[in-house]
Amino acid sequence: MMESRPNSNPEEIDFQKYWLVLQRRWVSALGILGAVATIASVYAFSSKPTYKAEASLLIKTNRTSSLTGLGGDLGRLESLVQENSPVDTQAKIVTSVPVIQETITELELTDDEGKPLKVRDFLENLKVEGAKGTDVLQISYSDPDPELAAKIVNKVIDAYIKQNVQANRAEAVSARKFILEQLPKTEEAVQKAELALRRFKEKNKVIVLQEEAHESVKKISQLEDDISQAKAQLVDVNARLQKLQTQAKVNSQQAVLAADLSQIPGTQQVLTQLQEAQAQLAVERNRYLPGHPTILNLEEKIAALNSLLQERVGQVAGDNKRVPVGNLQMGQVRQSLIQDLANAEKERAGLEKRIAELTNTWSVYKQRANLLPKLEQTQRELERKLKAAQTTYETLLTRLQEINVAENQNIGNARIISPAIVPDQPSSARKALIVAGGGVVGILLGVMAAFTLDLIDRSVKTVKEARELFQYTLLGVIPNLSRNSKYSSPAETPDRPIPRVVGRDIPHFPIGDAYQMLQANLKFLSDKQIKAIAVTSSVAKEGKSEVSANLAVAMAQVGRRVLLIDADMRHPIQHHIWGLTNTQGLSNIIVDEISLDTVVQEVMPNLYVLPAGVQPPNPVALLDSQRMAGLVAKFTKDYDCVIFDTPPLAGTADTVVLGKLADGILLVVRPGVVDCNSANAAKEFLAQSGQNVLGMVMNGVNVKHEPDSYFYYAKEAAESESVSRRNFISTRNS
Repeated sequence: MMESRPNSNPEEIDFQKYWLVLQRRWVSALGILGAVATIASVYAFSSKPTYKAEASLLIKTNRTSSLTGLGGDLGRLESLVQENSPVDTQAKIVTSVPVIQETITELELTDDEGKPLKVRDFLENLKVEGAKGTDVLQISYSDPDPELAAKIVNKVIDAYIKQNVQANRAEAVSARKFILEQLPKTEEAVQKAELALRRFKEKNKVIVLQEEAHESVKKISQLEDDISQAKAQLVDVNARLQKLQTQAKVNSQQAVLAADLSQIPGTQQVLTQLQEAQAQLAVERNRYLPGHPTILNLEEKIAALNSLLQERVGQVAGDNKRVPVGNLQMGQVRQSLIQDLANAEKERAGLEKRIAELTNTWSVYKQRANLLPKLEQTQRELERKLKAAQTTYETLLTRLQEINVAENQNIGNARIISPAIVPDQPSSARKALIVAGGGVVGILLGVMAAFTLDLIDRSVKTVKEARELFQYTLLGVIPNLSRNSKYSSPAETPDRPIPRVVGRDIPHFPIGDAYQMLQANLKFLSDKQIKAIAVTSSVAKEGKSEVSANLAVAMAQVGRRVLLIDADMRHPIQHHIWGLTNTQGLSNIIVDEISLDTVVQEVMPNLYVLPAGVQPPNPVALLDSQRMAGLVAKFTKDYDCVIFDTPPLAGTADTVVLGKLADGILLVVRPGVVDCNSANAAKEFLAQSGQNVLGMVMNGVNVKHEPDSYFYYAKEAAESESVSRRNFISTRNS
């Protein structure tokens, strides 16, 4: 029967599993921890006393390294990463090879062999660190000689400050050379920028662009207002002109011409004579017939006057312009209308001319105004270039003066706060550090050893691992009962211990409760009553015989008639458990067909035991026989339950033969005994042979190494096991 398991997250960290590993391997881990801690302690307390000399430096910003920069923050003494401070950087410089090497050389430091001390050996005793939250650098050195330790610290500080000053001077010299090279180029750049700006202003006639732009906007606005007013006046004049043309019945050109002619005195005289001649001709035609000399003379006079009048008109309007005489003959009203019409025409012409002139002026200003933004942009770019060049030139001149001063100064990045003094007491921190370090290393090695041993050990260690591996229904969990007790089993064999029986050899609580739970689970496992059970295990020493015997006892105690058969003919043990002889048993019944009554013995109420009998040469042949099948049928008929103690699955086929004859197989699994390979092989063997596996029993489980959810009784009960055991022993002894 397979057991369904909930899905688990493979990425979830099972801390309880790791804790159980440490519980199982605590002896190895504790041993390694003790060994490492002992070695560290012996080394710490056997080493010579050391003296620790300390000094303090204040790290401050020096601006010498920023003299070539153009900004105040360039070249500042600060770290490139946010997590560290300039103090961390200077700490690395203090421990650099040049500083250490100079110290070793000046003090003539040597090793045990008299050779110059190596830098790496020196650094093992030197410690440089920054005080948290400050700009103070703490330097210390440990040595068996207290005076030498103080000298070394002070010499390291002197060498560091000396090299720092030299580095600052070197930076100042390098900066001066660089500035001297850049000054001519910068001066030339300033001159070029000034020349470009001057040429731009001359080319575009620029004086002050901002004021020009302001005046242009003002002038354009004024011109637009004047144009609007002139256009409004032109509209008014056109309307008045159209009205006068309608009243005078002449166009504007004719009205102007007539007005001009009317102002000439000779023209009006000729016109008067013409009018008089025309009037006289009209009178004479009433008196004389056509062709009369008087009429002809008048007609010739009228023609001459007309010719003279047209000549006068031509002198005013031009030879190609002819004006009807009727337009020249007008009264006072008409003459006034024509005069107004002519004046209006002149006014219109004047307005159109003024509008054209204003429009031309507006266009000129507008074009200039459109160019102003571009001119301003170009001028600003040229001014920026000039200002940048001037600023660079002025800055370089200022920096050059600063450098000339800095080259002659002994400026460093550090100031001694507290020099090293000769320590008067040895340092105990080193010993404590060694002991603490040994403890930490021992813990780490112990944990690593525990997990390594657990990985190497391929055995099934917990109930959880067994359930995940077999995936059979868990029917019972039998807690482990130590054999280091004052009572023993009825008999002992030289090769293996004899299983013990609940109530006789071991107390009923809590082991008996576990077996009662097992028999109850088997009873309610299916609707069909299970009468024949083959108990087996993957390998030997998992306690299958002990489980068989105690399961039979548990069933007998609830009133069921039980037959316990030792079917392990290769290594029988049930007769040792119950104190019986093995001269006759199951093998004899199958071969000799002796009576069952002479072999089956009642060892306790409702419990009967059938030993294995004489060991046959081929147990499988006996078990896989018609005789055995008939016996099983008879056993299940005569008894409420038949339990077969069968051999382990590894290397034998006895169990699978009996499993087919029984109702199912009960698999016993003991953590720490069966390994994963044997368990997988047993599981595959049961599946291939088509066995009905009722479930599995976990035997010999350490309660403290398992989660609560795997047990059918409280852990407090297991913890009180020792009390029950002592009471049971006292009862037996009495």
